Amino acid sequence: MLIFHCLKAMATLRLSEKFILLLILSAFITLCFGAFFFLPDNSKHKRFDLGLEDVLIPHIEAPKGAKHPGGQVVIHGQGDHDEHRHSYRQYGWGHNELKPLAKKGHSTNIFGNSQMGATIVDALDSLYMMGLHDEFKDGQEWIEQNLDFSNAEVSVFEVNIRFIGGLLAAYYLSGQEVFKVKAVQLAEKLLPAFNTPTGIPWAMVNLKSGVGRNWGWASAGSSILAEFGTLHMEFVHLTYLTGNPAYYQKVMHIRKLLAKMDRPNGLYPNYLNPRTGRWGQHHTSVGGLGDSFYEYLLKAWLMSDKTDTEARKTYDDAIEAIERHLIRKSNGGLTFIGEWKNGHLERKMGHLTCFAGGMFALGADGSPDDKAGHYLQLGAEIAHTCHESYDRTVLKLGPEAFKFDSGLEAVAVRQNEKYYILRPEVIETYWYMWRFTHDPKYRQWGWEAAQAIDKYCRVSGGFSGVKDVYSSNPTYDDVQQSFFLAETLKYLYLLFSSDDLMPLESWVFNTEAHPLPVLHLANLTLPGSQAQR
Repeated sequence: MLIFHCLKAMATLRLSEKFILLLILSAFITLCFGAFFFLPDNSKHKRFDLGLEDVLIPHIEAPKGAKHPGGQVVIHGQGDHDEHRHSYRQYGWGHNELKPLAKKGHSTNIFGNSQMGATIVDALDSLYMMGLHDEFKDGQEWIEQNLDFSNAEVSVFEVNIRFIGGLLAAYYLSGQEVFKVKAVQLAEKLLPAFNTPTGIPWAMVNLKSGVGRNWGWASAGSSILAEFGTLHMEFVHLTYLTGNPAYYQKVMHIRKLLAKMDRPNGLYPNYLNPRTGRWGQHHTSVGGLGDSFYEYLLKAWLMSDKTDTEARKTYDDAIEAIERHLIRKSNGGLTFIGEWKNGHLERKMGHLTCFAGGMFALGADGSPDDKAGHYLQLGAEIAHTCHESYDRTVLKLGPEAFKFDSGLEAVAVRQNEKYYILRPEVIETYWYMWRFTHDPKYRQWGWEAAQAIDKYCRVSGGFSGVKDVYSSNPTYDDVQQSFFLAETLKYLYLLFSSDDLMPLESWVFNTEAHPLPVLHLANLTLPGSQAQR
């Protein structure tokens, strides 16, 4: 079944492929969120009060060679296809995520298996950004009436990036006070996670009792670098909005502790014991377990209006060590980022690692020793490698992890690494590379990914991950991840929108693609900033 159908009635109207893609993305959201989502009419457009009048119908030329249904479309969900109208609204409303084949709600232990509406919170800023204010208001009403944090054991990291990040972004975009109130209420319930001998937080915390613990599989009771290192952006904004220094102090304490520790080969291991303050297993990755720690060092600097030079220096030093020890070129000429395990480089790269192409591009300006061009090129090489990981599959969707040894190039080997769960990282890098280079190939690659997602991931009740991207007859995991709406669709939408939508000079995106504004703190002295030096 196609997401759109040709209509002769529209033959006189020639739409660009970009406009069609925006319709497709709106249709994606329709299936996932549970209502008819059309591009706003003129009256709604005028109410989009951010000075972004031109962004909803980009006027940039389409990528050459992009295939489309002749400029004649109707959004799926109309007419004879009423069964697809409701999706998340009908089958999972209030649940964290959706099982689009079983047509019921879904939750995992990262949310304590409770109904916290993760999909609603995660999608808010995507809706607002696209001018879908009626749907945004529906989400706001659910949050006002139903969102509470009374009794669940949750992942501190996941709740921070999805809920606190999503609520803060919704507040900054809309000005609706309820989002700030809810974000602060939730943040207060996360603070007990920091009650450890070192101040490194537990991975999990019970929102009712405040009792924390770590994952049983994580290197002898360790906390995870990417989890405790991905709190800074949101917690700085919490202090900024509330005047309560506790949030800022918690994350700055983490930074200071890490600065004092020895790092093997200058690399940060992925595991740190919150009781002893010692590293766990010496495993370093720019993918899972490590990824967003490095991202938040760079973004702390950007978010501070480039005054947090301590964060920038820490980022630069970390990237230098990563380049020296983890980044290699394959026999076929593909640049990849491997993983360091106990003194050995594993020539494997994860889908999650693909965000790094965008990070290198974002951090190019301001890099030491006039290396801006070098890092922009490195970002382009990572983007190319990750595109190859998509292009070398049957479904044109990237596997969870892919190798570069024994004659293999950007291909998954193990069955449990061949899946795709609607992840955004590759498209995220396409968007950053587009913003910094305007090379049309990034839009072309994004268009290919959008088509593949529509063709192979859309099922009767929404969108699902697939278990094997190398199989022409895909089977499904029956989960529509909340980050599909928060990140994957948002980055696709931004990729085909004007640069005036969410300019990078004014907004910094958290690791769940929730935009937070740059803070101009000229009159506020913060540890690590130039004002103290």
